Amino acid sequence: MTNVDAGGGDRLALAVLTQYRIATTEQMHLIIAPGVRIEQTRRRLANLCGERLVERLTLPRAGRTRVWFPTDYSAAIAGEWPELRGRRPPRKASDATAVRLRAGHGPTVTETAFAFLQDARRRGDVCEVLDWIPEVHHPVGGGEAVIPDAVLYYRRRGEGSMLRAFVEVDRATMGPERPAAKLGTYARLHRYTPVRIGRRPSLEPLQEE
Repeated sequence: MTNVDAGGGDRLALAVLTQYRIATTEQMHLIIAPGVRIEQTRRRLANLCGERLVERLTLPRAGRTRVWFPTDYSAAIAGEWPELRGRRPPRKASDATAVRLRAGHGPTVTETAFAFLQDARRRGDVCEVLDWIPEVHHPVGGGEAVIPDAVLYYRRRGEGSMLRAFVEVDRATMGPERPAAKLGTYARLHRYTPVRIGRRPSLEPLQEE
C-alpha cells in the first residue's frame, strides 16, 4: 500500500466505503470531500483501486454509472480501526455479483445518507459521515430481529442529547404490507428487554390470599 494516504483522505474514503458498502463516484465525492474538485476524488478512488483496496463496477443502465465497493482486504483492515470496530460489512459485501444485484437499492440508501449529512452541514448540526450505519441487526426476542436500512445518529446544534433514528428507504418495489409489518417489529423492539446470559428472568413473588 505504498501509494495510500493512510493518515488522511484515503483512510476516510475506505472507512466510508466499508461502512456504506456501495457508492457512486459523485456520492463519494460529496460525502468525503465536497470542498475540492471531483477530479481529486476520482484520482483517489483510482489509486485505491490500483492498490486493490476498492473495486468498481459499471452498471449497464442509468448512463453506465460506476459504483465502488470495498474488497475483502480493505474491509478486514478498516474493520480494525477504532471508528469502525464492530461494524464489519456482511460476507457478500465484496462480491461483484452481489454488488450488481443490490446496485439499485444500495446507492439509493447512500443518497439518503448524504441528504441527512448535507442538511446537518447546512444547519450546523452534528452528523458526521460515519454516523450513518447500514443494516444493524437488532434482536426482538424469539430468535427474530429487525434490520433497518440504516441507523442514524444526529445531534441538533446547541443540544446535548444525541438522537437515534431507524431509517427505511422504500423505492416502491414492494407492497404496503411489508413496510407495515416492519413497523410492528419496531414496536416489538421498543418493548424488548434482553435477558443477560447466565441470568434467569426474575419472577414476581406469589401473593398470599
